[in-house]
Amino acid sequence: MNYQLCLYKDEAAPQAPLRLPTGAAIRAVYVIHGGLRVRADAFEGVLGGNSAFYAAGDAQLSAGHLVTWVLRWELARAGAPDSLASGEGVTSKKLLTAPMQLETAKEYLLRCDRVDFPPDGEALTHTHKGGGIRCLLAGGIDIHTNNTVHRYAPLEPWYEAGPDPVYAKAAPTMASGFARVMILPRELLGKSSITYVKPEDIDKPKNQKYQVFIDTPISLPA
Repeated sequence: MNYQLCLYKDEAAPQAPLRLPTGAAIRAVYVIHGGLRVRADAFEGVLGGNSAFYAAGDAQLSAGHLVTWVLRWELARAGAPDSLASGEGVTSKKLLTAPMQLETAKEYLLRCDRVDFPPDGEALTHTHKGGGIRCLLAGGIDIHTNNTVHRYAPLEPWYEAGPDPVYAKAAPTMASGFARVMILPRELLGKSSITYVKPEDIDKPKNQKYQVFIDTPISLPA
């Protein structure tokens, strides 16, 4: 059964409600800056910058007292229509869609986290046990994979399938960081998904720092 993971960027004026289409999708929303009032599933509250929430169904969202920018990932069946936010004072843009092959007989989790690097930091050649979409928040980063190098600037997204070896190099003169959502095997709940490719890299010091916002089992959208 085929699925797709989409990433949207929503901007809302102060106090503006963000209306999201209804449908069979699961969402992770990360607040870049500003504030967001949220009512979704069993969660109700206000989120500030550098925080996130998860919803398995419909969500009611509105901006706080500041202009608010959010990144919103949605996992849905392949071919699902775009899920742009709407409302007065709201602009919404789809940044990336990535197809994902997921099996209904297997169990998965959704992880939303942030990875930060010091100037000239690196992530040594590695793989992950599941795919996901990243979006750079600050600085710059070069992603080396499949004999290619892509350089990303803030608010530019990319997809990593998981099994393809990746080496990442951060900008030399400034701190860099990205937010991401990955769909992982459920047995990784609370555990790292990374595997270093080169044996000599396993025990080397690592300079990337992780901040996990969401790590929760999911049921695949119908």
